[in-house]
Amino acid sequence: MTNHLAPGEERWLRMRTHTPRRFFRTLYFRVIVGIVLGVLVGIFAPHAGEQLKPLGDVFIKLIRMMITPVIFFTVVIGIANIGSTRRLGRVGVKALVYFEVVTTFALLIGLAVASIFQPGRGMNVDPATLDMKSVAQYASDAKHLSFSDFILNIIPDSFSSAFAKGEVLQVLLLAILCGLALISLDDDNRLVGLCESISHMMSRIIAVLMELAPFGAFGAMAFTIGKFGLVTLLSLGKLLLCVYLTSLSFIFIALGLICHSQGISLWKFLKYIREEILIALGTSSSETVLPRMIVKMERLGCSKSVVGLVIPAGYSFNLDGTSIYLTIAALFIAQATNTHLSIREEAFVLLILMLNSKGAAAVTGGGFITLAATLSVLGSIPVAGITLLLGVDRFMSEMRTVTNLIGNGVATIVIARWENEFDDRKAQRVLDRVPSDEHEIEEKQLKAEKSVVSF
Repeated sequence: MTNHLAPGEERWLRMRTHTPRRFFRTLYFRVIVGIVLGVLVGIFAPHAGEQLKPLGDVFIKLIRMMITPVIFFTVVIGIANIGSTRRLGRVGVKALVYFEVVTTFALLIGLAVASIFQPGRGMNVDPATLDMKSVAQYASDAKHLSFSDFILNIIPDSFSSAFAKGEVLQVLLLAILCGLALISLDDDNRLVGLCESISHMMSRIIAVLMELAPFGAFGAMAFTIGKFGLVTLLSLGKLLLCVYLTSLSFIFIALGLICHSQGISLWKFLKYIREEILIALGTSSSETVLPRMIVKMERLGCSKSVVGLVIPAGYSFNLDGTSIYLTIAALFIAQATNTHLSIREEAFVLLILMLNSKGAAAVTGGGFITLAATLSVLGSIPVAGITLLLGVDRFMSEMRTVTNLIGNGVATIVIARWENEFDDRKAQRVLDRVPSDEHEIEEKQLKAEKSVVSF
């Protein structure tokens, strides 16, 4: 195996293997501490926990301000490295087919679990007693959620407005157009080099901001537990249990089998991205780790061109955890309000969710809006029933976020393998020999810190 190592890498791996790592100095450990402290504050000082919400919001907002430029330059570089529109189309089609198949499977699993365990059975909620005011915004937005609106929303009003509004799908469209333009300028690599330099600068900024992740996780968890409390968890515990167990089963069985078919150990992969999983869990947002996932998937052996297309696209179209949540939530409301659904109606719910789950991917509160739109189209399940989910949606959001994150990582490996752009030796070397806090991320972080200090 060492015969395939790059110059100097063998020495580095040997040092890493024999040098004990100070666990308490890793970002992984600090995020764990932040989450645990946040839970404790939320339990024993709930009012104080609610006041800590700005800590989580500030961290998420800092990362989100970097998301659109990171996606733009990553996709542009990825397309430029692909080199031809034919190959670009092939990768794009493969990715979309994979996304649709896997998310449909996730929808089916959620439908089966909710039908078997019936988490809402016995609640006997009268729809007339539900307060529609608390979900009026989502129901109103759902009325405007149509296929034509979705298509029009992809096209920005101007080049800059997509970045100003933080619209991921609009930025993705602009990046594809710019990447195609760079492909046509195949004799001039200066623009590609400029994009790569700006991308490296973005990575350094992200490295500095990630030092705030423990504080963000602390504030977000303290607010969640403080505001909604453990009593809410107990009252809707069966629903939460269904969502969590279904998501975990999907990860370890469905995604585990997919990884096995690609010659990758799912468990080793989860250890490899465990910092990203913890940050996503603590903040309930997979966007906070998007830049790190791009770096880690490239380091794992996936080509830059595939990573540059699949990861950003997956954040809008490959929402495995959200698919599981939507089917369980829809059937939970039907069961709680004693609404009987025939097999045909359940199949119709599945069909509508297959379409709507893509349409609301980049919309704020997309989960509720998608659910409200589906219930509105179906007609038989009361839309007001989504008020039953308000208290525990934050807790379910954490699990669906983690599932989405892991699903996108696995999707990148699969597409890279299909394109013969996955380095098996490098992947095994990284998964077998390197701890979770990867050298490349640490190196970029150290460079960023040095640049800040020198400044």
